[in-house]
Amino acid sequence: MSVTTYPKTPAGGSAPAGNGPARALLRRWPTALALALTVPGLFSGGDGDPDGAVDAFGEALPLLPLLYLIVAQAGRPRWTWPVLGAGVAVMVVLRTTGLVAPSTVLVAVAAGLLLWGAVRGTPHGGAVFGLQSAGAVLFCGLAVAGLAVDPDLGRYLVAAGWFFHGVWDFVHLRMRGLDGIVSRTFAEWCGVVDVVIAAELLFAH
Repeated sequence: MSVTTYPKTPAGGSAPAGNGPARALLRRWPTALALALTVPGLFSGGDGDPDGAVDAFGEALPLLPLLYLIVAQAGRPRWTWPVLGAGVAVMVVLRTTGLVAPSTVLVAVAAGLLLWGAVRGTPHGGAVFGLQSAGAVLFCGLAVAGLAVDPDLGRYLVAAGWFFHGVWDFVHLRMRGLDGIVSRTFAEWCGVVDVVIAAELLFAH
């Protein structure tokens, strides 16, 4: 005699939703948010001012490695999004007041954190700190160089900085030992934002 078995259901009587489209979209909310924020600018061609785009994105680029440094030195991945909010707020104030270029402040703070980490150590060990230091030097260097040269050349340097930081984000998202440096949701969101901004700098103007 054969017995037919049925999948168990929760006490409420309905089967679990499983891995449906809605659940998959919910898991990928950082990607969805990143695309919603950046894709319209890509297809609209930005504000029509290529030099202004190079300046704006070049000034913002050092915030990315600085955020990684701050969160890594604190050893608190949950601080990632609040640090991003604080960094954006500081940039808005600096650009509005015009007292000093945001990139100058961001690079100076990054340099201070590198010195502090070299002297005091880091929660994630010397190898991770060395990697974060190399990233900070690379991305801040591309930002400073992109802002210093003619905008026609600068946009390629700044775009390279944003693109390779997107690669940096995805490496931190996927590689064991680096996936706890910053919030995983931020790494996913930032990786998509970075790549789209790089494409906007290269192709939308």
